Amino acid sequence: MQETATVRGRILRGVGGLYSVLLDGAEGSIVSCRARGLFRHLDITPLPGDRVELALTERADTAEDSGDGGEMMIAEIIDRRSALIRPPMANLDYLFITLASAKPAPVPETVDKLTAIAQHNGIEPVIVIGKAELNRNMAAELTDIYCRAGFSVFPLSCRTGEGIDDLRAFINANLPGRVAAFAGASGVGKSTLLTQLFPTLDLQTGGLSRKIERGRHTTRQVDLYPLTLENGEQTFLADTPGFSMLDFARFDFFSLEDLPHAMREFAPHLGKCRYTDCTHLCEEGCAIVEAVAAGEIPESRHAGYCAMYAVLKEKKAWK
Repeated sequence: MQETATVRGRILRGVGGLYSVLLDGAEGSIVSCRARGLFRHLDITPLPGDRVELALTERADTAEDSGDGGEMMIAEIIDRRSALIRPPMANLDYLFITLASAKPAPVPETVDKLTAIAQHNGIEPVIVIGKAELNRNMAAELTDIYCRAGFSVFPLSCRTGEGIDDLRAFINANLPGRVAAFAGASGVGKSTLLTQLFPTLDLQTGGLSRKIERGRHTTRQVDLYPLTLENGEQTFLADTPGFSMLDFARFDFFSLEDLPHAMREFAPHLGKCRYTDCTHLCEEGCAIVEAVAAGEIPESRHAGYCAMYAVLKEKKAWK
């Protein structure tokens, strides 16, 4: 195979080994291509959000036709800063962790896992509490918990419109040139919220409409959309498949030693415990336990930490 040229772009979607890549400096041109077999041998999977270099080749049986007599294939992944297992994405700057006040009932343990995964990977977690009109007491309680934990929190309702403008203002202020994703359990309304935030979403993504493709707003894979913000700058925003659990026993999100540092509100208290090998579960003289008792760390957040600790402690390291 002889390579004749290279171009760069960003992966927007990957399904069945076929990737949609937005080319740099080509007025939004999107090409479909496959990745070199070398990636499989190295156990590397290109992900939405990856910056990649594409090679223009001369063999028609190795990649998708680029439309100009050559074929594009992903030859290299460029400067990957981070890669998540769930949602399966690369180079995220912000993770909008979305839950509902009701229908489905919120599961704080799942939210705590997502915040820990994001924190560990240098990604800024943002908490979005949807369907606030269904259970205002729960929405207020969740807002208090995650605000005290140090996160930006947005209680809102797609039905009434409350809180939507605040989230939109945050996005316009913080996301220019960034990559972000909305993630959370199935049924919390991520796709509905994205449509309300960006009413012309389908138009801006060149007709890649879920309404046309599947008939309903049911996200089955990560779709990364290039969007233009109110100030004219571009951002990349992803809708991700819903899920019911994050399996810490099966997947390597991070280690037991990493866990305390993945809890944002623990940071001011780490290193202040009586014992250097403190687990921060229930030991006497534990600065974390004392902060929980003083109301500085929400009890539910410490409970989430304890649940993750129990799973990670029993996990066998893969050889």
